[in-house]
Amino acid sequence: MADFSFESSLTGRICGVDEAGRGPCAGPLCVAAVILDPARLPEGIDDSKTLTEKRRFELEPLIKEAAIAWSVITMTVEEIDCLNILAATMEGMKRAVETLDPCADHALIDGNGCPKIALPSTAIVKGDSLSLSIAAASILAKTARDRIMIEMDIVYPHYGFKKHKGYQAETHLEALRRHGPSPIHRTSWSTIRELSRDATV
Repeated sequence: MADFSFESSLTGRICGVDEAGRGPCAGPLCVAAVILDPARLPEGIDDSKTLTEKRRFELEPLIKEAAIAWSVITMTVEEIDCLNILAATMEGMKRAVETLDPCADHALIDGNGCPKIALPSTAIVKGDSLSLSIAAASILAKTARDRIMIEMDIVYPHYGFKKHKGYQAETHLEALRRHGPSPIHRTSWSTIRELSRDATV
């Protein structure tokens, strides 16, 4: 269960940073940074993967209202294909931290590496299950991305984006085999490259 112990061991404004969308073969990557107010911690914050979609959307406005600052950055499919997913993640984290107002004094980063930012940072493996600030960021990133994919389900109804959010579920792969990639599929992914190559043969 995530708690505030990492944040309490540091001084100043501490932000948590996390992303949603590294694994899918379609759609953007969303990255969030959140500075929680120690005096106003919303109840129920935890790793977004352990929460239902309904609960994540319930917590999203509570986190935004109670936070000292928050930021959500969207890295486009084109940026992901140009940079690669790791570089796009680091760039998204950098942008998310740099757009916080007020700024943070220290960043807690989910994962095993930190972006190049002008403030101290600490990488925490599985940080979304350990740090409340990272968990809050994971919720904001996930809800932001899910909202985009739900909208994309209307634009590209053949793929079932509302259900699988661009991950490589069998129903998604079957739709890809039947209809080919859409403009929001990541052309740098091997799955999409192979399908695109097969379609031109």
